[in-house]
Amino acid sequence: MCKAITVRPEEDYRLYVEFEDGTRGTIDLSDRLFGSVFEPLKDPSFFSQVTIDDFGVICWPNGADLAPDALHSKLAERQAKASTRA
Repeated sequence: MCKAITVRPEEDYRLYVEFEDGTRGTIDLSDRLFGSVFEPLKDPSFFSQVTIDDFGVICWPNGADLAPDALHSKLAERQAKASTRA
C-alpha cells in the first residue's frame, strides 16, 4: 500500500493528495459525498478537517476515510496519460 503523505482540501470538495512515491494530484469528491458517513463532508468547514492517519489513510473526525490504494491508482494513471502526451 502506498501511503498518503500530504492532503490539502481545496474548493468544491476537491483534495490535493501526495503519496510517498511522488504520485500527486487533485481528486474531485463532489459526486461521492453521499451516505451516512460521507454526508457530513458536504459542510465545507467539516470537509476541511481532513487529515492523514498513521497508516497513510485520508480521513475525517467522524470516521469517514478514503482507500489510499484506489486514490493512488487513479492519480498514477492520470500522471501516466499526461506524460505520454508530453
